[in-house]
Amino acid sequence: MSEVVAKSPTILVIDDDAEIRYSLSRVLSSRGYTVSEAASGEQGVAVVKKGPVPDLIFLDVRMSGMSGIEALQHIRSASPRQLVVLMTAFGTAQTAIEAMKYGAFDYVMKPFDPAKVLSLAQNALKAHADLRAVGDYKPTINADDYREGIVGSSPVMQDVFKVIGQVTASDVTVMITGESGTGKELVARGIWKHSHRANKPFIAVNCAAIPDNLIESELFGHEKGSFTGATVQRIGKFEQCDGGTIFLDEIGDMALATQTKILRVLQQGEIQRVGGTETLRVDVRIIAATNKDLEEMVKAKTFREDLYYRLNVVRIRMPPLRERGEDVPQIVDFCLQNLVKQRKTRVSKVSPEAMSVLVRHRWPGNVRELENVIYRSAVIAQGDAILVKDLPAEIRGIAGLPAAAEAAPVAAGPASPPPSAPAQTLGSALDFVFEQLKTGDEPMMPRIEREMITRALAADGGDETKAAKRLGLTKALLQKKAKE
Repeated sequence: MSEVVAKSPTILVIDDDAEIRYSLSRVLSSRGYTVSEAASGEQGVAVVKKGPVPDLIFLDVRMSGMSGIEALQHIRSASPRQLVVLMTAFGTAQTAIEAMKYGAFDYVMKPFDPAKVLSLAQNALKAHADLRAVGDYKPTINADDYREGIVGSSPVMQDVFKVIGQVTASDVTVMITGESGTGKELVARGIWKHSHRANKPFIAVNCAAIPDNLIESELFGHEKGSFTGATVQRIGKFEQCDGGTIFLDEIGDMALATQTKILRVLQQGEIQRVGGTETLRVDVRIIAATNKDLEEMVKAKTFREDLYYRLNVVRIRMPPLRERGEDVPQIVDFCLQNLVKQRKTRVSKVSPEAMSVLVRHRWPGNVRELENVIYRSAVIAQGDAILVKDLPAEIRGIAGLPAAAEAAPVAAGPASPPPSAPAQTLGSALDFVFEQLKTGDEPMMPRIEREMITRALAADGGDETKAAKRLGLTKALLQKKAKE
């Protein structure tokens, strides 16, 4: 019985310097990769167009004739998923910006560090394998079916949808609770859109964002001359929203004096502008939301008990994302489809490995955090799919090995060094960490130090003596840094 031999990854080296092509080919061939060469940008582009397309290309930036940047554009046009590593002896800002702008996977400086080249090749070939794995990716939803923007099919979300449907037929006051970023305003808008008030205004007011001395003017309006700066009469949100729905977000941050006036609106449907004497009738449905424990606030006398019961006629609890991990793939698809529709990205897919990382994450910032991560990852993705390497370091877990190092090595010939070689594993991890942190606003060392101390303490069960020894610090210094 014949054995199946794994196909060795193919790499094309494009450079007009024969010595560079020779030395780079030797380094890559020593790992078992099948290496071919092209002596110019024109020749390299012709190879790609003729096919078969190589798994990876190393491309020099400065060549006679067609430049590396021009060749990169032609190559990516002919093969959009082609991964290209640029080579340059001039590490200028312009080179780095243009390399990433036109879709390079990365770039490497001359003269080469063989370990760096091999690490980069391994990471790039892992990304190539991931891109092939998402070739048959099928979205779990059609974003057009979720016009309200509330996405999810988990049991807890089905319960939310049912209550939304039940309260739309009446003007009952609704209290929406849940952590920040769970989508409380989307629920409020969903109630409004399906109610008989849908043809009237919907106004959202963030009570936490308006100073106490201005909140009453914002909600109820004011008369000219009622306070310093009131040079004209102002119509408040309740008057603007007459006949419609007003959404009072973060109502737990509202001052007690303003709470009293909100209670009057609920009980009598009346308001008075600040500085005015005229009582005005308004017909407004109130939907409130908070991420605070109003019951505890009532006990502490920081929230009016009578207002609490008036607002809490029907309560809808928005679950945090960590309680509905099965909804993450649907939310990801919804975000990507909307980004493509808005022409903010060409990325429409997620690799299975990246999706697994997203599903496992705890998402302390909930849906808002997930949306931010998808947007960031789609912007930096080189192909039409988000890979693990495109996810922020904090999502992957900076203490572990980079995704490329965690995975099994790409098939190569018998000359490949053992994947467990300490120098290469450590080098890959440090390369990964450096690349992820070099563009951040926070200095590298404080963040790395914080992460290492946190993980050392966790690894040693909180034993400061053991953790200090592991880190090469005195116990006193560890305690000081941990406190900081």
